[in-house]
Amino acid sequence: MISVKNLSVYYGLIRAVKDISFEVKTGQIVSMLGSNGAGKTSTLNALINAVKRTGEINFLGYDTRRHLTHTLVKMGISLVPEGRRVFINLSVEENLRIGAFNNDENYEHLRDTMYELFPRLKSKKNQLAGTLSGGEAQMLAISRALMSEPKLLMLDEPSLGLAPKIVGEVFDIIVRLKHEGITILLVEQNAYGALKISDYAYVLESGQIVMQGDAQEMINNPDIKKKYLGA
Repeated sequence: MISVKNLSVYYGLIRAVKDISFEVKTGQIVSMLGSNGAGKTSTLNALINAVKRTGEINFLGYDTRRHLTHTLVKMGISLVPEGRRVFINLSVEENLRIGAFNNDENYEHLRDTMYELFPRLKSKKNQLAGTLSGGEAQMLAISRALMSEPKLLMLDEPSLGLAPKIVGEVFDIIVRLKHEGITILLVEQNAYGALKISDYAYVLESGQIVMQGDAQEMINNPDIKKKYLGA
């Protein structure tokens, strides 16, 4: 679905991502693991042309270099950013409507689908997003991203700051989305949780891919266990 070759990301003179190449195949959950500052978020932002970058990114066969972020959303890429970033002074339903900015004709059907996926949101549809719990805000952020009917959904640290029970719910939702035909690129520090639900994984350190492979095999990799799984 998306192929990346020799991607570098720059912030002024600093190169945060250094000539990485990877791919995400249609129908997969692919995880990108690594500690803070490894370049994971920069990589996601590069895929939607939100940062200065070099290299080749092809999405469904199209070179994305000349496309603005909102055009890439229309093409089928959607990002759930780290920290949720819901519009706290708007209601749950208003947040969902913003997510459907390019898909207004399907708004009501999509909204009802999101309420079925996340029943808690329906009961709070008129509530300001800023009053939601962390888990509810994450559910809203995912729902807002899904309102554009993405082919590729990218999630940046969706489990961050959530209670273990809610983390499990979020990962269950990610698996359900895969079964409904959405390809997932997941950035996570919760390595074990991410690997459990993923098909393939990449490990980033200091802006470079240092390891990759089948996710289930990586769970049993001694280096991964020692460095990321606390084993």
